[in-house]
Amino acid sequence: MSGEFGLGIALLSVAIWVGLLAVWGGFWRCDQRLEGEKFKSQNSPTPSPLPSSSPTPSSPLPFVCAVIPARNEADVLPVTLRSLLCQSYPGAFQIVLVDDQSTDGTGAIAQETAAALGKAAQLTVLDSEPLPAGWTGKLWAMEQGVRHTRTMTTQPDYLLLTDADIEHDPDNLQRLVAKAQQDDRDLVSLMVLLRCQSVWEKLLIPAFVFFFQKLYPFPLVNNPHKRVAAAAGGCSLIRRTALERIGGLQVLRQALIDDCTLAQKVKMSSRRIWLGLTQSTRSVRPYDSLQTIWDMVARTAYTQLNYSPFWLVGTVLGMTLVYLVSPIAAIIGLVTANWMLSLAGVAGWALMTLAYFPTIRLYRLSPLWAVCLPAIAFLYNLMTIDSAIRHWRGKGGAWKGRVYPSV
Repeated sequence: MSGEFGLGIALLSVAIWVGLLAVWGGFWRCDQRLEGEKFKSQNSPTPSPLPSSSPTPSSPLPFVCAVIPARNEADVLPVTLRSLLCQSYPGAFQIVLVDDQSTDGTGAIAQETAAALGKAAQLTVLDSEPLPAGWTGKLWAMEQGVRHTRTMTTQPDYLLLTDADIEHDPDNLQRLVAKAQQDDRDLVSLMVLLRCQSVWEKLLIPAFVFFFQKLYPFPLVNNPHKRVAAAAGGCSLIRRTALERIGGLQVLRQALIDDCTLAQKVKMSSRRIWLGLTQSTRSVRPYDSLQTIWDMVARTAYTQLNYSPFWLVGTVLGMTLVYLVSPIAAIIGLVTANWMLSLAGVAGWALMTLAYFPTIRLYRLSPLWAVCLPAIAFLYNLMTIDSAIRHWRGKGGAWKGRVYPSV
């Protein structure tokens, strides 16, 4: 990269980052949070107190039922299910766990966990029926849980759709309900804090959250006047009537990215959705190797591009322009003594580092990790290409040992 063409491309990358920082919904700020939860530092792990406006036992409280799809989750349930059973929410709260043909005693562990807390009556464990054609396994398990709630004597006002690997903060449900009621939201969702302990997790997991925020800027998601819609399936509180209004989970039955599809349906219906970040509710699922993170991304990356070769090429070229051009320009400019090229490259690199820093802070990592964003983007580019290759070979969309055909 040299000469006027190289400088032009480097300046274009800088201009893109100026635009992203200035006008793309402030996606990079990481400022969409539930009331009562503040950013924690390394030295302040204690949960923040709830605001005075949160529900209290003396106010009318909605009945909430959590629905958990669980397939071979025996190792995490003693922690994650316990966190749900120990919620501080003072209203009626039930849990339906659907054991999706597990082979590790998931259902038994769930019942033992509830019994040990003296809360066996609060938990219902269902054995999943065989997977019918046209459904993905996780969504079919969720559908059976939702169907069970319709048989309850009292219909729940809200459904908490959550994954089996989520450890909930004791006040999480109370905050979710408060947000839904105070802001009249049909869907309130949290991008939970993903595990970030191994070197590969520190390198790649915060970037996964950053890219998701860039694709779906949370402030735009939360703006009823904008069409952008997204949710995080690990923790979503939805009004039962809103779910019924869009046709239930069956309208999502072939969607591999079911959480964002759900958000799109709800926002088209009522425009009242909210998506935010949290440091206190987290996933305990380990991604301690490059392969596990690679598989997670490759499972749905090409699906996000609607299986389009055109969008694949555009994405790869776009990622290259936005994330790779600047460091390449900085290095080549330095080697060739082309100071204008080097300065443009450094400027673009600095802007993307600035944008990435709030996400790094969210995960309480050293700021030096933010400088690595170009290398991280290169790896994600390779994962996206591999996702397309898996699709073409008929091996895309794998979840918990199942592989689903593309739709």
